Amino acid sequence: MKNLLITGGAGFIGSNFVRYILNKYPDYHTIVFDKLTYAGNLDNLRDVANDPRYAFIRADICDADAVERAIREHRIDTIVNFAAETHVDRSIMDADAFIKTDVYGTYVLLEAAKKFGLRYHQVGTDEVYGWVVEGRSREDDRLLPRSPYAASKAGADLLIHAYVVTHKVGATITRGSNNIGPYQYPEKVVPLFVTNAIDNLPLPLYGDGKQMRDYQYVLDHCEAIDIVLHHGKIGEVYNVGTGEETENIVMARMILKLLGKPESLIQHVPDRPGHDRRYALDISKLCALGWKSTHTFEEALRKTVRWYVENEWWWRKLKSGEYLEYYRKQYLERR
Repeated sequence: MKNLLITGGAGFIGSNFVRYILNKYPDYHTIVFDKLTYAGNLDNLRDVANDPRYAFIRADICDADAVERAIREHRIDTIVNFAAETHVDRSIMDADAFIKTDVYGTYVLLEAAKKFGLRYHQVGTDEVYGWVVEGRSREDDRLLPRSPYAASKAGADLLIHAYVVTHKVGATITRGSNNIGPYQYPEKVVPLFVTNAIDNLPLPLYGDGKQMRDYQYVLDHCEAIDIVLHHGKIGEVYNVGTGEETENIVMARMILKLLGKPESLIQHVPDRPGHDRRYALDISKLCALGWKSTHTFEEALRKTVRWYVENEWWWRKLKSGEYLEYYRKQYLERR
């Protein structure tokens, strides 16, 4: 692995992974392939823009010709696919882009991996398992997605399995829990709450706020993907998380405490349709490869809050235009 095509590399997790790879592997090249939708942002990669081992291509993973050109021109040997529509709330409003990018886009990349004999890795989500009432999700559990987003990601995972079995594509999948950290678009709950709290705006908390989530620091996730890329077994799936869950209302209170803001900023809003109450992952399979999370939830949240406090230049300009229209529909019209 020397020339990595990192699709969706201008997004949150993807950009952190690019930075991680460039820092760790001096002889690796990262070619970011990104459509630059609302959540893709070249500011996320500003600090590596002049690195000779980095290149950027603006294109859509659904464009097979563009994918093939990138592979040929940059002698790609590995695809790491972060490209996806990811926000559950948007998938409930309109699922069209999710099916196109998350399912058809994955198909295009798999066809390219098959044609050129590439190593392929898919960055998936724990949401494909659905609501976990008790116990923890294992990689061989049934997929029971409950939102259009989760269903699109489950479809992609099944397609990858089919290409491994039928076409012998060298693919692996990681299914990650909720990520937090630098450069996360502020529609997601943690940066939304942090940036709203900084401005003394309400924190719109769904329902009773007792939904359970496993929040992991994004760089821990990047390290897990790296380990699976280099040491994971072809055709296998690996869960990635901390193995611990936190109620959303506890997360909200912790953010307010870190910022010195009153809990009165928490504003309960009607729950979203089909909202899963709990995700929980069994991460023993990944840990057997030698990985472990290095951040507790408290440490991850503290680092995340500090980054948004210190980087208003990055997020403040994002909370306008399209974002405000989405925010109005999603929260203000739900009351």
